[in-house]
Formats: sequence, C-alpha cells, structure tokens
Amino acid sequence: MSNKLSEVISSIEKQDRATEAGLHAHAKLQNIIIDTDITLGDTTLIAQINSHPELLKFFGTNSKTEVPIAGYINGRFASRRIDRLVIDEKTKEIFVLDYKTDVSKTAFHDDYTNKIKEYQSLLVEIYPNYRIRGFILWTHDFSLEEVL
Repeated sequence: MSNKLSEVISSIEKQDRATEAGLHAHAKLQNIIIDTDITLGDTTLIAQINSHPELLKFFGTNSKTEVPIAGYINGRFASRRIDRLVIDEKTKEIFVLDYKTDVSKTAFHDDYTNKIKEYQSLLVEIYPNYRIRGFILWTHDFSLEEVL
C-alpha cells in the first residue's frame, strides 16, 4: 500500500474515532442534571462541571437538552438541534450551549460560531423580546467561551 493511501486511511480512522468520542461525550453530557435537590449523571463529569461554577446554570433542572429548532435562515429552511438550552424568564435571557470535544479551539471555530449564530437567528423569531447568548463548552478542558 502506498504511503499516500496509508495516510488517507489513517486520517479517516482518526476522524472516525474523534466522531465516536464526540458522540459519546454528548450522550454523557445530555444526561447530567445538577441542582440543590438532585444530581444525576456521570460523576466524573459532574465533578468537572462543579469545579467550574459558571457552567452550573446550563445543567440545572430548568435546562433542556437536544432541543430541535427549525425555521428559515436567509430564505433557506434550516433544521438544527441545540445541545443545551436554558430560558431565564426573570432576566429574559436565553442561554445556548454547544459542546465541542476538539482539542484545538481554532481549527473549526468559525464554523462553530456560525452554527451558534444560526441558533440565535432561529430563536429570535420565537423569543423576540429575549437576549440570546451563545456559548461553547470545550470539553477537553471544560472552559466556557461566549460567542454571542
């Protein structure tokens, strides 16, 4: 087998492993609830989240996971799924959280930012009087980045 073909196959295998790891992390994060009365989910992830207090608002009992949303963006129909969504009725804010398992925060950053902007575009139609804030949770170091 040529070196070029070996490199292509190796690249595909790495991408497949990364995709599988990302799906596994999403599934585990989807099941976490942290509140004063209840804590559910993977204990290692809960400990990570608890060590970053700015993340707690995303994992309370009022958070929604895998929220489907659809509408038109620039005249084209779009259907998306939001990893975590929190609607704060008191402050009239909506918090959108997108999990990213990438180690590099720059490789696809523009794509990720555009994805969150699409969520904002769809949500503003439903909640016109709310401030919509978008965040990326970088799961490799549990840092939170606000992008909107």
